[in-house]
Amino acid sequence: MAIPVVVIAGRPNVGKSTLFNRLAGRRIAIVSDIPGTTRDRVSIDAEWGRHRYVLVDTAGVNDHPHDELLWEDIRAQVEIALSQADAIIFTVDVNDGVTDADEDAANIVRRTGKPVVVAANKADSLAREDMIYDFYSLGLGKVHPISAYHDTGVGDLMQSLFDDLPPNEPETDAHNSIRVAIAGRPNVGKSALFNILTGEERAIVSPVPGTTRDTVDSLFDYRGTRIAFLDTAGLRRRGKTEAGIEKYSSIRTINAIERCYVAVLVLDATEFVTAQDTHVAGYIDAASRATIIVLNKWDLSAGLHLDRAEAEAEIKNRFKFIPEVPIVFTSALTGLGVGKLLPTILAVYEEFSKHMNRSEVSRVIFDAMGENPMPGFGRQRPRIYRAIQSRSAPPTFEFTARNPELIHFSYRRYLENRLREKFGFVGSPVKMSFQNRKK
Repeated sequence: MAIPVVVIAGRPNVGKSTLFNRLAGRRIAIVSDIPGTTRDRVSIDAEWGRHRYVLVDTAGVNDHPHDELLWEDIRAQVEIALSQADAIIFTVDVNDGVTDADEDAANIVRRTGKPVVVAANKADSLAREDMIYDFYSLGLGKVHPISAYHDTGVGDLMQSLFDDLPPNEPETDAHNSIRVAIAGRPNVGKSALFNILTGEERAIVSPVPGTTRDTVDSLFDYRGTRIAFLDTAGLRRRGKTEAGIEKYSSIRTINAIERCYVAVLVLDATEFVTAQDTHVAGYIDAASRATIIVLNKWDLSAGLHLDRAEAEAEIKNRFKFIPEVPIVFTSALTGLGVGKLLPTILAVYEEFSKHMNRSEVSRVIFDAMGENPMPGFGRQRPRIYRAIQSRSAPPTFEFTARNPELIHFSYRRYLENRLREKFGFVGSPVKMSFQNRKK
């Protein structure tokens, strides 16, 4: 079989996210004592021994949720994840025994007909291990005592799971994908845009700000290119970020930006550009990622009293620190303009990964210096001896010079502009480093 999908399921607060993080080898899912912390599916490529698999964490299944407004959406997310699973790790808490919520969740899992192993979590003593037998009444198969926190019994659990699965088929293109982060402040329509792009209701869409707390990913094939979309929790200004869960969500969003190749910054046309938007853009700029700006909810923009050309000019003025950024006008609700976004992502990624040969770079730089010599006098005048593109993604140029510290910021920007005039790099940052010539 292809790489299997393993889904962790169960009622809230039994340690599903702790087990997810244990198997992932790092803290990815948010862990909290607050029931309902995990709302969306969170997935990651993982390995156990010689086995490669996709690990998925889900929200807790509960017929009496603390958040009635989102419960139907959350339940739908869990059921979608279970339908896509090749195997399920059903997690329970040995300290609580079999609860009504466990039985409700077990009924949902049992109906899938998928292979199931039961993880009796928090069995961190021999006395607690003896408490696992009641869970056989759930009718889901063998029960394994584990402690996800202390990493005991997890190996036996995973061995049992993979014993029930056929071996993996060789993977050909797992890493051949463009990673795209959909970022922005809360409630600008990121999840709705994510859903319409990927063609599935994977991210929860809700008018409640902060609904998406974890990053959510989805693989999508477009024109023969695999795109890995990352939907992210909305970033708030640092002073507005609550302690605990909100803080971890912000950290995870920043990590998603740092891991992507292309960042899609989503703005709300009904509010236009806010200080929070420029704050998010600052993270993208600091990470040196290719950027596309999406002005979403354009169908509701009558209150702006701006046409497209005026709105585009104003956005570029507000984001001067992101040169030549493409702007796409969309409505995730109606589908307006969304068809333009995928080709723009491919085009921007191509610019981001472009690599020019040494002779072309040298010609541009030395022609620029001939037309506009660097200021200075005698031996104090800086001089560039060599210019090469040392890497791509992002395009990075290395200059060998005399007195590089005397090359003024304005002249460096002049050289960058000349590189952009010749080579494009639309939507992509251009990094430049200046080093002393070795004597």
